[in-house]
Amino acid sequence: MDKQTFWKLIETAREQVEADQVAERAAMLLSALPVTEVAAAQQVLWDLLAESYSSPLWAAAYLINGGCSDDGFDYFRGWLLTQGREVFEAALADPDSLAAHPAVREAAEEGLELWDEEALSIAWSAYEAATGHPLPADSFTISYPPLDPAWDFDFDDAAETARRLPRLTALLG
Repeated sequence: MDKQTFWKLIETAREQVEADQVAERAAMLLSALPVTEVAAAQQVLWDLLAESYSSPLWAAAYLINGGCSDDGFDYFRGWLLTQGREVFEAALADPDSLAAHPAVREAAEEGLELWDEEALSIAWSAYEAATGHPLPADSFTISYPPLDPAWDFDFDDAAETARRLPRLTALLG
């Protein structure tokens, strides 16, 4: 399993189900692959989560969801994964670009939060479905990069947040 294959899995799931069912469908599709691929998918998923572990994206998640704890940031990044590679990579390059995403605009309009805890366990669910056993603990490692100290400010600081994320601030007030 590599990133390209993982992203193809997500895209296939996105084509087949509604947005809130992508993680479940991806797990089902993954469970049909060889068990070694299923186990390897967990490392790919955690690598993508590590890539998305950044202060600018956390600030965006904080604005979008009206606050964002450690777990909340994990679940937000799970949601971001289910949006597909293009959206994921654009958000990493420029978190403020999420202001144009239809789900973010809808969430702003309706006061919704964007998160998907189930996305974090796509491989776990697939492995258990395929084998009847939990994913072996040695199937993956987790290593997050340090957060950017230049973004170490209170995300409730409206002026600073507006300066750094102007489109999201304008959308979300």
